[in-house]
Amino acid sequence: MEHHGSESYFVIGEGLLAESVGGRERTLGRAVEAIAPPFRFSRMGPNGSGHQLGDPNRKRIASAMTAGGGGASRIPSGFTYLGQFTDHDLTFDKTSVMLGEHVSPTQLLQARSPSLDLDSLYGAGPMDPGSAKFYEADAIHLKVGKTLAAEGLTAKQGFDLPRGAGTTVAAKRRAIIPDPRNDENLAVAQTHLAFIRFHNRVVDTLPAAVPAAQRFAQAREIVTKHYQWMLRTDYLTRICAPGVVNNVFTTGRKAFEVGAAPTDVPTMPIEFSVAAFRLGHSMIRRAYNWNSIFDFGFGTLSLLFTFSGGSGDLGGGQRLPSTWIADFRRLYDFNEAGRANLAVPDDKFNRAMRIDTRLVTPLRHLPGFPADEDNLAFRNLTRAKMVRLATGQQLATFLKSKGVTLTKLTRAQIRDGRNGAKLDGLTQTQRAALLTDTPLWFYILREAELGGGKLRGVGARIVAETFHRAMEGSQVSIVRDPTWRPTLGPNNTTFRMVDLLLFAFEGKKALLAPLG
Repeated sequence: MEHHGSESYFVIGEGLLAESVGGRERTLGRAVEAIAPPFRFSRMGPNGSGHQLGDPNRKRIASAMTAGGGGASRIPSGFTYLGQFTDHDLTFDKTSVMLGEHVSPTQLLQARSPSLDLDSLYGAGPMDPGSAKFYEADAIHLKVGKTLAAEGLTAKQGFDLPRGAGTTVAAKRRAIIPDPRNDENLAVAQTHLAFIRFHNRVVDTLPAAVPAAQRFAQAREIVTKHYQWMLRTDYLTRICAPGVVNNVFTTGRKAFEVGAAPTDVPTMPIEFSVAAFRLGHSMIRRAYNWNSIFDFGFGTLSLLFTFSGGSGDLGGGQRLPSTWIADFRRLYDFNEAGRANLAVPDDKFNRAMRIDTRLVTPLRHLPGFPADEDNLAFRNLTRAKMVRLATGQQLATFLKSKGVTLTKLTRAQIRDGRNGAKLDGLTQTQRAALLTDTPLWFYILREAELGGGKLRGVGARIVAETFHRAMEGSQVSIVRDPTWRPTLGPNNTTFRMVDLLLFAFEGKKALLAPLG
């Protein structure tokens, strides 16, 4: 498995907290780097120094969290990987596809800050020399790839990411997309492909009167605003208490970058990146009814990594085999759009695991890591210690001091949860330490399992405020343009992920589920 993302965090006002193997590669000269550091994090709440649990305690907590069990939620499992795609969009460092000599200090600052502009899809745009390779010759459409004929199925154009650059087999497998993290598991790769198709369909449906020189910019703005609307009204309200999301987006933020000028460049709170938005780890299933061939749970999590170009080898070929094309009807519920003809029976449909303190057992031993560091929960808890993250109790106190209405979890609630991780394996001393200084990630997941499988209290507030600020500070923003309304859904207030897929795939079963 390819290890991605930054394991070093430059926190504004604190500097570089730590660095480890797998961090971001340096893309520009040191002099240019000095103008603006790598991706910019900030601290929403207090510093958690002095409130960190020791290694033995974290290992026992992690073991309890990855003991298996847990039940399915009502959330379609496609949202698990939409969340990962969105996380990559938020944390995409655009300088990796920009030429250093063309990057001004202002651009560099913007390129290394959280936004929801779909930079991970568009890179720096078709006119940028480093990003031109993502586009067709017309510099308007994004490239798509072709699958590999397999098991009696023909090769299918438009159902894989674009690949084939380079001379080595490994290079030819590599997806030609701005953010290579989006090819590290098949579910995210097919999600990225859906967004490519969404953009291209928007281009194709622009009025003929739009001048050629303006067609890309207009298409990107339409795509980005519909994407933001979908995140705000569909995605966030599924993973967070809707009341918290609505409060933040209608009355504003109370805790994070309050009073910032809307066009100021945002930062990303470390509490969001290292704790709150790791909720998706608890939503991952052990296996999926992926399509009509890999049915009955044969689409295992391990195989979704194998049939990617980043973590696997695409099954030995240089393109995705046609047998592994996603059936989006199994990942999203098209009954929500009144399209019963695109729905599948319940026993074929994949729902995400409940957001709680339990992770599926394959995450207990991640491939490619040392034996004592291969538990995903342990890695999350250790990363929190590395950045001196505040505890759940500290964040709850901080948010209340800012006027946020929430109820702190009691020691008994943290201890017992509700059909979540059992803490019987901890010693009495370890359990007491956990109940006093609860790691923020564990605290937020405990809140969710006690709140019906949605983020509540501390977790919901961190996520909603971070998304609001990232949208507000994006170059294209529905927060700064409150009169904007969607035009590609069923009406001028509704645009969901199913609507995005229906538009991208022309509402056709043959495109949404080409294997039948």
